[in-house]
Amino acid sequence: MTNTWLPPVEYVATLPRATAYACLHFTDTRGRPLQLRTVHYSGMWQWPGGNMDPGETPWETAVRECREETGIVFTGEPRLLGTHFTTDRGDDWPANRIGFFFDGGELTDEQIAAVVLDPEEHSAYALRTLEEWERKMDPAEFARLAAIDRARRTGAPVYLEAGPGER
Repeated sequence: MTNTWLPPVEYVATLPRATAYACLHFTDTRGRPLQLRTVHYSGMWQWPGGNMDPGETPWETAVRECREETGIVFTGEPRLLGTHFTTDRGDDWPANRIGFFFDGGELTDEQIAAVVLDPEEHSAYALRTLEEWERKMDPAEFARLAAIDRARRTGAPVYLEAGPGER
């Protein structure tokens, strides 16, 4: 180790790469979480959300992606429920991933009925109890949903890390 400082551009080139995503966690008035079935990974359910675009904040990303994927125009204030970190798996995603989960609140029956999915991203949406989601989801994906739902109910944000091979 030397005491020589690198110019910022050179220093940043030595740091780990990471992408970021953000999403909104909604429930209906009965507390059932909303999930969208992605067309990109067979059988995978996920929140309305996606990858950050250049110049966006995590909050702006969550709101934009939600609108693009569901038609829901969210106007609430940012309330962070948790973060999620995945290391570079070296396979189909050669970078670390950092996720931000925000509280979208409760959707009314009218808002749910007005959901319009982007068919290039999602094939279905569903509202289920946590017990029902546990039977439908991959165990790691369900654990993340349960943790984010618990954070919403308790008011205590969570920090999550993906294990080897998880997304």
